[in-house]
Amino acid sequence: MVKHNNVLPNIHCHKKYCESSRGPLKVRLTLNQASKKKTRRLARAAKAAAIAPRPLQLLRPAVHCPTQRYSSKVRLGKGFTLEELKGAGFTARYARTVGIAVDHRRTNKSAESLALNVARLEEYK
Repeated sequence: MVKHNNVLPNIHCHKKYCESSRGPLKVRLTLNQASKKKTRRLARAAKAAAIAPRPLQLLRPAVHCPTQRYSSKVRLGKGFTLEELKGAGFTARYARTVGIAVDHRRTNKSAESLALNVARLEEYK
């Protein structure tokens, strides 16, 4: 607890300091930003080449956002339901091995979204 009539501590530590024996004296510079960007890009390309036929991310279902305000918006969900997988002719265990996300807790509430996601899986086949 702060005592007496002092200024409230509200420091903004955005600078990164280099450690030395006499404490933090020099501000660390990020002059290697461009080379780090290139390194990350090359690492992504190497990973994509290593898992060649598969995509980098798992295939995810199209789901509607919750609440009345955002329900018209469609986004990517966590994983396909077991019913959607069965409709496309996949088992859950096999789907996980070929890069398809599976969410056993999700349920289908409308036939339209079920048909849409089954079509996504058929296209992925």
